[in-house]
Amino acid sequence: MRRIFIIANTLLIIVLAVIIYFFPNIWWLAAVFGPFIILGIYDVIQKEHTILRNFPVVGHLRYWLEGIGPEIHQYFIESDTDGKPISRYHRTYIYQHAKQEVMTHPFGTELDLYATGYEWMNHSIYPAPKPMTPPRVIIGGPNCLQPYSASILNISAMSYGSLSKNAIEALNKGAKAGNFYHNTGEGGISPHHLHGGDVVYQIGTGYFGCRTDDGNFSPESFIEQAARPEVKMIELKLSQGAKPGHGGILPAAKNNEEIAAIRHIEPFTDVHSPPGHRTFNDSEGLLDFIAQLRSLAKGKPVGFKLCIGEKDEFIEICKSMVKTGIKPDFITIDGAEGGTGAAPIDFSNYVGMPLEEAIIFARDCLDGYDLKKDIKLIASAKIFTAYDIFRVMCFGADLCNSARGMMLALGCIQALKCNTNNCPSGVATNKPELMNGLVVEKKWQRVKNYHHEVIEDFTELLSAAGISDTAELTRVKIHKRISNRQVKVFNEIYPHIKPGKYLRKQAAKN
Repeated sequence: MRRIFIIANTLLIIVLAVIIYFFPNIWWLAAVFGPFIILGIYDVIQKEHTILRNFPVVGHLRYWLEGIGPEIHQYFIESDTDGKPISRYHRTYIYQHAKQEVMTHPFGTELDLYATGYEWMNHSIYPAPKPMTPPRVIIGGPNCLQPYSASILNISAMSYGSLSKNAIEALNKGAKAGNFYHNTGEGGISPHHLHGGDVVYQIGTGYFGCRTDDGNFSPESFIEQAARPEVKMIELKLSQGAKPGHGGILPAAKNNEEIAAIRHIEPFTDVHSPPGHRTFNDSEGLLDFIAQLRSLAKGKPVGFKLCIGEKDEFIEICKSMVKTGIKPDFITIDGAEGGTGAAPIDFSNYVGMPLEEAIIFARDCLDGYDLKKDIKLIASAKIFTAYDIFRVMCFGADLCNSARGMMLALGCIQALKCNTNNCPSGVATNKPELMNGLVVEKKWQRVKNYHHEVIEDFTELLSAAGISDTAELTRVKIHKRISNRQVKVFNEIYPHIKPGKYLRKQAAKN
């Protein structure tokens, strides 16, 4: 569109000049078309708005419609709280925080406080002093030689290839400025991840960036990647929320020479990520691999990510930790409501455990087998607001990752074209004419702003709850309306499990 506009605009200027030269009495044509020509030129050269750079002149229609969007939604389509997969309320929250615009809300809540499922947090009439510095979490168990101090909100796994190089670079620069980490996704470490931000190197079933020619794990390649000073932690991906138990494919058309070199694969070929790992097929094998990765990474924190399915499988992993003494430094729990650029609809809708139940179940298992003291829990899936962080930390998480929140901070408009390579905002596309509209030097600041403002909001919630330390966040702080006449504290719905309870039960049976 941008190229077409430049060509058409040039031709229009030439034609108008010729017509007015020979027919001066119709000079008014310049008055009619001149403003559009000037506006289009401005749109192409400005660096603030990706949509206008990619779609000069006509892009203003989108912003005009957005401007009257609340009225259209209110009277004709839907309320601000009904949009899917992410409501207008949450999108607006993210945009305002990223741009540091007005972040207050007038005239009261739009939520139905008496609807089944409504939640709220306890506050105190004796607020605690607001923390002077943002809370951070030390990740690293007994066998970790290089513990890492993490922010409580970070960039979740999104691969280069799924996102444009401009988007990846902006995310990494934002992470550097805001002092939080950037997960690479399973596509490996690209040059666009290396702009000073802390990196979590994710290894998926395809072992991209650390694989042999036949697709197996390569210790030599892994050592090279893990030794990078930017790499602070290693995450082994078992599954993800949007499509748990399902592999993926990188089509040949997207597998260009740069991506192929990063992933250690042949360019211009279809590349499959299998549903499961080749290096292990049981819980003890998983833990042995975790130990191997930690050793090869010179003691950097190593953990794994999964969307929980069969509960017995996670319980078995916990039992194997007790048996072998091998523990990950962290576990990332991805809820089934997590997002992805492309997933089979049945997997998105019906496979995997949602985050609320999953994080509580995982925390109870780790407590029950007396493992939690050495393992940090990371929550991922629809983490957008300060309250989202507050509630999952009450459920048992230590910190959070956000993918779509960070994408929206970059300028994503939820066009739902991630799987078409035609993302109009330049975020989820590798088309040069679209991704070049995303100006890195503008967008990284919005990523940093979003993170900063959400953390500020969180510390205010913490203060309002009368809490000075995140360790005090428990399930008793959150209420849920079970019906229009019944309310329960989360600890009544999911009672706390005392450390070692399952071990004692197991010992009693024996």
